[in-house]
Amino acid sequence: MARRYEAVYIFESTLEEPAVTEKLTRFHALIPQPGEAVVDVTHWGKRTLAYPVAGRETGYYVVTKFEASSEMLPEFERALKLDEGLLRHLVVLDEGAQMAPTPSAKDGEEEE
Repeated sequence: MARRYEAVYIFESTLEEPAVTEKLTRFHALIPQPGEAVVDVTHWGKRTLAYPVAGRETGYYVVTKFEASSEMLPEFERALKLDEGLLRHLVVLDEGAQMAPTPSAKDGEEEE
C-alpha cells in the first residue's frame, strides 16, 4: 500500500540548482513501483542553517512530497546517507493534517 511521505533535504550550498535536481532525480529513481511517483518538489534555495552542520553555515533546501510503499524506504534512505553532497535529510509520513490553533483559557473569558 502506497503512503504519502514528505522529505526535506539540505544540500551543500556550493551546489547549484541543476546539480541538486540531478541528485534528486537519482534519488527518486529508487522509487520503482508503478503508481508511486514524486508529487511535489519545492526548491527553497540557499538558507542560513540554525547551527553549523559539518562546518558549514548555509545549505540548499529542498522539500519533496511523494507516494511510496514502506518497503522502499530503507534502500532510499541508504542512498541518501551515502551521498556526500547531502548534509542532512528527514523523511516523514505526511498525514495531511492541518494544524489548528488551540484556544487558550483566556479566549473564553471576558475581561473585568
